[in-house]
Amino acid sequence: MNDIILYVKESYNELIHKVTWPTWPNLLSSTRLVLVASIMIALVIFVMDAIANGVLSRVYNIFS
Repeated sequence: MNDIILYVKESYNELIHKVTWPTWPNLLSSTRLVLVASIMIALVIFVMDAIANGVLSRVYNIFS
């Protein structure tokens, strides 16, 4: 039990005194970057899926 209490105390101390938390503007900037990158990747996947769907539809029409 003492090990768990010591672990919690050390974790709390590290989170309060040793961790460097981002500033609010830095956090917003990173969030925007992740959001834009996610949207761009989703669009790329959508376009690739649409192209693959079109190509496979033509192939299926040829062989059916």
